[in-house]
Amino acid sequence: MVPAASPAHEHDHTQGHSHGHDHTHAHVHDAASPHPAQDAPWSILRMTMAARLAAAAAVCAVLWAMVFLAMR
Repeated sequence: MVPAASPAHEHDHTQGHSHGHDHTHAHVHDAASPHPAQDAPWSILRMTMAARLAAAAAVCAVLWAMVFLAMR
């Protein structure tokens, strides 16, 4: 919703110069109409159990490699 202009905020928009702020309200919506859900290109919830375990093992191996490199 765009608030109505009050008498204290009246000014002329017909002037040929910019006065420092614009009045474009291109992206306005309230909490009752949030953005629609978007499809995720990748989700761990769609992975099989074997793929999840393999990903967890790969992350674990990378983290252990970082620990061993830090200890050298």
